[in-house]
Amino acid sequence: MDEQFLAQLANQLFKAQPNESVDLSPLFSQELPASVAGSGISPSVQEEPGQSKFSIDDPQTSLPDPHFYNSEIPKSVAGSGKSPFAQNQQVQSENLLKSDNLQAQQPANPFASTSLNPFSVHTDYSNFDLPFVGENGFEQQLQAAFSQVASVAPVSQIPNFAPVGFGDPQFYFLNAPKTAVASPNYVKPPFDLNFIRNDFPILKERVNGKQLIWLDNAATTHKPKFVIDRLSYFYQHENSNIHRAAHELAARSTDAYEAARKKVQLFINAKSPNEIVFLRGTTEAINLVAQSWGDQNIQAGDEIVLSHLEHHANIVPWQLLAKKKGAHIRVIPVDDDGQIILEEYGKLLNPKTKLVSFTAVSNALGTITPAKVIIDMAHAAGAKVLLDGAQSISHIPTDVQALNTDWFVFSGHKIYAPTGIGALYGKEELLNEMPPWQGGGNMIQDVTFEQTKYHQAPAKFEAGTGNIADAVGLGAALDYVTRLGIHNIAQYEHGLLLYATHLMKTVPGLKFIGTAAEKTSVLSFVLEGYSNDDVGKALNQEGIAVRTGHHCAQPILRRFGVESTVRPSIAFYNTCAEIDTLVSTLYKLKGK
Repeated sequence: MDEQFLAQLANQLFKAQPNESVDLSPLFSQELPASVAGSGISPSVQEEPGQSKFSIDDPQTSLPDPHFYNSEIPKSVAGSGKSPFAQNQQVQSENLLKSDNLQAQQPANPFASTSLNPFSVHTDYSNFDLPFVGENGFEQQLQAAFSQVASVAPVSQIPNFAPVGFGDPQFYFLNAPKTAVASPNYVKPPFDLNFIRNDFPILKERVNGKQLIWLDNAATTHKPKFVIDRLSYFYQHENSNIHRAAHELAARSTDAYEAARKKVQLFINAKSPNEIVFLRGTTEAINLVAQSWGDQNIQAGDEIVLSHLEHHANIVPWQLLAKKKGAHIRVIPVDDDGQIILEEYGKLLNPKTKLVSFTAVSNALGTITPAKVIIDMAHAAGAKVLLDGAQSISHIPTDVQALNTDWFVFSGHKIYAPTGIGALYGKEELLNEMPPWQGGGNMIQDVTFEQTKYHQAPAKFEAGTGNIADAVGLGAALDYVTRLGIHNIAQYEHGLLLYATHLMKTVPGLKFIGTAAEKTSVLSFVLEGYSNDDVGKALNQEGIAVRTGHHCAQPILRRFGVESTVRPSIAFYNTCAEIDTLVSTLYKLKGK
């Protein structure tokens, strides 16, 4: 709230007599500030009182997927782990779904089959250990909680969805000349795209009277109903602090949180859940490594190697460390297409090199870096390696053991999970050698006023009450992506990228920034005769959301002689028709 609003509020309250009711509604009916992108007024704010379209008491608007409640939560020391409402909700949901009218309103769920539902597919997890098992009697008892934890379905169980029937490919430009370059064939995804899109409620939103076209996925991805329902279920049936408690909800919450850690481990193929630390996201994870390992190991004269492609989050923490320690930053150059020059990288490596930190995919250009080669070269020089997976995690497969990286970081909101949650992977032995970076509850074994004994990783790095619910939401998002298949997603998005590249090249005056042979998801460009903000505003008028600006990657944009770009970025729920609308709008803007 701004100062003017607070002053008005205080004035109204101070004028009131004791026990006098004060009408503050005029203050709260004020419009939000307008922004460059639009009015700033949510459609729900404009509704008349009592006319809200959503009601928690109305099953027509709040009905969860009945299969969501299909399985028991694992038993725990604190109780059964079974929500007393689960079966009742399941019965109600199944009965309501028998209504034809309701069936038509219910969003499609690609996991409606019980055999593919993450809450009904089970795997024996008896062979894996909870973090810090063996250090505390209660944690030892909690081991039994994971005998029935839901697992992701194996790839062999992923259904073979029929391609979407787009009909005859059609592409046209408003007032386009007859000589306009014809579009390539529409890309057919390896899953039912109409079915999938119906899973994302926000894609039904309208902007400026037009259907929302979300091409800002590199900034954040939208959340499927599957994830939204999982968060709702947590807060309704599992909400509690985790670990040290002997009551029912603590057991459920602990089970859900640690199951999410296991899902992250499986998704990136780490050796153990002990190698997964939950944090706010990529930025916090990089800062943790810099302030913990870096502060312990980087000395005056040491060198830290970064690439020219890096996001500010993978530059600034190392600059702060280098300044504090008297170390030096070295930069791997890129060529005119935005590709790492490996020969020049090799020249930077020497006995002083202590760390190489680089991105798997450039957020500004979409370049896919040769990660395995870069990591192997760094290790040969005796350096540790941190790999930034913020832009790669949702687009290409990740196998941290095959890559042999020392650390891997990513943010949940880049992969259809909630904001404010992410993960740091680190080799277990390395994490256990690193000192804590924050102190507080949950990360200690014993505290006296003279000294503190800490847990091993990952608890050592999770001081205080963490983002429990959103960690559970991250686990659900990884379930969702796993069932679609990350290879299927990569295949479709690559085809969509080629489709968009082909068409955008035909727009007069459009110049791509970043043309690497190996790239994914990002289509940064500038348009001759127009500022990037002007292009972004024009696209917004057609309901198209793209990012304009420097994308927190100023060094790489300046390498190409620009301060900012327009950056459409794609995800698996985007379509060729949406690309057509993007390119058509650009043609209209150019008056062609």
